[in-house]
Amino acid sequence: MKLKIGTTLILETTNSENVDKFHCKVVEQIENVIFIDYPVNTITKKTAFLVDGAQFRATFMTEDKISYAFNTEVLGRQKRNIPTIMLKCPPDEEFVKIQRREFVRVNTVADVAVNYQNNFYQFVTDDISAGGMALQLRSNPPFHEGERIHLTIVLPYNNGDIKYVKTDANVIRIFEKEHLKLASLQFTDTDDIDKQYIVRFCFERQLALRRKEASKI
Repeated sequence: MKLKIGTTLILETTNSENVDKFHCKVVEQIENVIFIDYPVNTITKKTAFLVDGAQFRATFMTEDKISYAFNTEVLGRQKRNIPTIMLKCPPDEEFVKIQRREFVRVNTVADVAVNYQNNFYQFVTDDISAGGMALQLRSNPPFHEGERIHLTIVLPYNNGDIKYVKTDANVIRIFEKEHLKLASLQFTDTDDIDKQYIVRFCFERQLALRRKEASKI
């Protein structure tokens, strides 16, 4: 995909303990290399030094107000009209179109431990987003609609990292769909870092599904 000069990119770290976010602009693109100006940390407002090989998830919006995300890494630096950083541009099929980035819902399995009235129960997800999830139920669950439960969500990433997200959730609905019994949950009081962990997990799974679909063509 060809990015227009002046497009704002938001870069979020994917291979570090803390999620840092930067903004920068596209200066030029030559084939699979994107040249950006030096990024600025969105919190500290300071110019960032990105080391070669650092990995990020990049998001941007087109003139048509369509948002896309892609994985990238730092390739090096080069002096053009201004000092620039070179980022890897993936093939078109690895650009993921997103609507509301924080709440992209992906059908995937993840392990979840539920703490209800000081007892622990193990479940797996049917789908997940940064706003909530659906749990697969083997039988009638101990909790009921309208109650609040505490979750520990296990999120394995492609690079081998595993994050454990802890959050409360409201039980919205218990229902059946296509012979599956499910519990629809809405997260509450999820902190920003944990929310970004879920967004990253959803993005990786969404990208994996895109690759699988592309391989069938």
